[in-house]
Amino acid sequence: MPEGRLVIGTKRYSSWSMRGWLAVHLAGLDVEEVLIPLAGGGGTSALKSATPAGLVPYLEHRGARIWESLAICEYCAEITPKLWPADRAARAHARSIAAEMHAGFRNLRIAMPMNLGRSFPGRGRTPESLADIARVEAIWAEAIAAHGGPFLMGADFGAVDAMYAPVVARFITWQPELSATTQRYMAAVRAHPLVARWYDEAAAEPAAWLLDRYENPA
Repeated sequence: MPEGRLVIGTKRYSSWSMRGWLAVHLAGLDVEEVLIPLAGGGGTSALKSATPAGLVPYLEHRGARIWESLAICEYCAEITPKLWPADRAARAHARSIAAEMHAGFRNLRIAMPMNLGRSFPGRGRTPESLADIARVEAIWAEAIAAHGGPFLMGADFGAVDAMYAPVVARFITWQPELSATTQRYMAAVRAHPLVARWYDEAAAEPAAWLLDRYENPA
């Protein structure tokens, strides 16, 4: 019997859902997955009654109600502490860059939406999105240099990698020019079993869920 439920959106497009889903599975929570196909542009009326904020992801677990991806990561880490580094300074570093991801990079989000089934090489390269990409690359390079890779905090895929996994997906789709360090990190994230599973399940979604605004961006 599941101990709760995780409400998410279309796996092909929903970057925030991907973050929460990865954290829940990294923590090994036993919850029912409830997937609500997204209508795009904030028009998914079913979310209004299913989640407190009308957004995904949303987790209910053993009486707790949690929304916002970073809050879900923190909740999951209370159950499985290894989602954050054991070292205090490394943990502070991880939380700082995870919070920066949660709060920032709006121009990258707008110019290069997540779409796991398409490829748009060379597109979406506005000055603002390129500035966001440069900052992401600097974050990744510093973390990998400090903690040894292949993931941001070292050998294990953790909460901070869950927060950046959709950025990896964006880079795979839109193919901006990236450093060798970035590409090695992307390969490690894409090969992680949970990320691979998310991609596989996204590919199996019905064609009726495809949205023209994401399949044929301006």
